[in-house]
Amino acid sequence: MELKQLEYFMAVCRELHFTRAAEKLGIAQPSLSQQIRLLEHEIGTPLFDRVGKKTLITEAGKILLDHSYNVFHELSQAKAAISELQGLKRGTLKIGALLTVVNYLLPPTVIGFHHSYPNVELSVLGLRTGDIYEGLLQNKLDLGIVYLPMEHEDLATIPLYKQNLALAAPIGHPIAKERFVHLDVLKDVPSVLLPSTYYMRQLINDACRSLDFTPHPALELSTMESIINMVNKGVGVTILPKAYLDYIANKGIRTIPIQNPTLTTQIGIVYRKNKYLCAASRVFMEQLIATIKNEYFD
Repeated sequence: MELKQLEYFMAVCRELHFTRAAEKLGIAQPSLSQQIRLLEHEIGTPLFDRVGKKTLITEAGKILLDHSYNVFHELSQAKAAISELQGLKRGTLKIGALLTVVNYLLPPTVIGFHHSYPNVELSVLGLRTGDIYEGLLQNKLDLGIVYLPMEHEDLATIPLYKQNLALAAPIGHPIAKERFVHLDVLKDVPSVLLPSTYYMRQLINDACRSLDFTPHPALELSTMESIINMVNKGVGVTILPKAYLDYIANKGIRTIPIQNPTLTTQIGIVYRKNKYLCAASRVFMEQLIATIKNEYFD
């Protein structure tokens, strides 16, 4: 069994289509099919079921896929450990962070880290919670910045801070004069919210259900920037992290505390338990924790 065969096998698992997988790999489709047949011969059982035009992974294929992730994971760990012989003079660090914290939480740490270790290739990706979860388990990410809890037997977490959500209203809206609001304001006032697939929206929905109603926003948008733009134009109110609203300090919007109930989220770092935490990961985590303590939540 060769590593290249495992790479080809994993590509077919991702695409579930031999021609597309071959295109992604940059090889001819017959060559790919031949390598998969050789791998199946060595394993002694089919890895894919070919039903008409559909390609499905067999149970044996699923087992091999899990172990293939581990094989390449161990190789990446070896490379990371060896690279530390050079200190932080080189290497890579891939971080998946919630879209809601990329803009206001990470820049000071990212800038400081890059200034101190310019030869470490740092990638920070704004992703949804589910994508971070999968990226960590598939060893595509080194660290995640997520809402907690995030539970899996292979994942470890470090709580960073708790944040309150707050209502944001156009400065000329009657609600903007209130010292605080109750969550049931969403019953009567048009709102602009994240889609229901987002963790923060699910938190809002759950809290509303506890008050016996379901929010029906006038608009659903997938980025906080676009939501703030709509609020600023008077389309409706929204609910977002107070820290983010304070950070952008939009003069056309007023931030109002929410009571009954207070909505709180926990932000934390997540990483694989069995993943070798290279120096770059450890230093970045230390700097992020120090930044939060000193600049945001002292």
